[in-house]
Amino acid sequence: MTSKGAVREESMDITEGKSGLWGALAGLIVFALIAVPLSASFAFATHPHSQQLFAGRLSESTTGGYQFFWWMVTIFLFALPFLVGYGVAKLSVKSLTIVGAVVALFVIAILVLGQLFVF
Repeated sequence: MTSKGAVREESMDITEGKSGLWGALAGLIVFALIAVPLSASFAFATHPHSQQLFAGRLSESTTGGYQFFWWMVTIFLFALPFLVGYGVAKLSVKSLTIVGAVVALFVIAILVLGQLFVF
């Protein structure tokens, strides 16, 4: 029993103890969204003759540089669902901001590498 002056409030947190499931769901959704680009980047990385499909400097670049670029894209795309799932499940707001900044820098680096090859 509570006294008249002391009222105890209980908050209902529906996510309590289920952060791992939310992380898995977020990772699964991200994986579904990137499945086709992941497949395409893997195909480009493992078939160096696909370099001829691209016009301009990309077709004239070295085979090693071409494969390196597509392997980096493939690795990033494969790791993305795991990073998102872990971030949703375990990290605080500050940590999510740091991870987001690192991912943004990686995407910028890939874009810069892509621009070097294409133009």
